[in-house]
Formats: sequence, C-alpha cells, structure tokens
Amino acid sequence: MEDYDPKAFLLFALEHFSIPVQSENGKMVHLENDYTIEIEERDLFKLIQNEQVIAPFAGVEELCLFIQQDMQLND
Repeated sequence: MEDYDPKAFLLFALEHFSIPVQSENGKMVHLENDYTIEIEERDLFKLIQNEQVIAPFAGVEELCLFIQQDMQLND
C-alpha cells in the first residue's frame, strides 16, 4: 500500500468538495460552523462540532459528503 500524508490528502479532499478550511494546527483542521476534524490515524478521522464528537469516519470521501450535506441543511 502506498504511503501518503493523511493531512495533505484530507486538505485535498476538502478542497475538491468545496469545503473551505479556516485553519489547521497539527492534527486538527478547523472548518466553518465550528467543525473540527482530528486526524486520528492514517484512515481514521474524528469529526467534532462545538466541542462534541459527531462521529469517526474511516474514509475521507464519506467524511466530506457528511459535512457537505450537513452544511447544506444548516444554510
């Protein structure tokens, strides 16, 4: 299996799904609507909103689709 940087891959995916990144700090990526994504492992991402864990995601695509849909519902 190929080695890749999970943070770089996550940032690429967020850009691809047109989800703007407000800031990043180490393993944390901060988005609009008080979303934070914590990179737990290579293929494990924890979605947090308002300091509450929403869910773990094993795939970047599933994570991005969830965020995209939730942002559309709350617009």
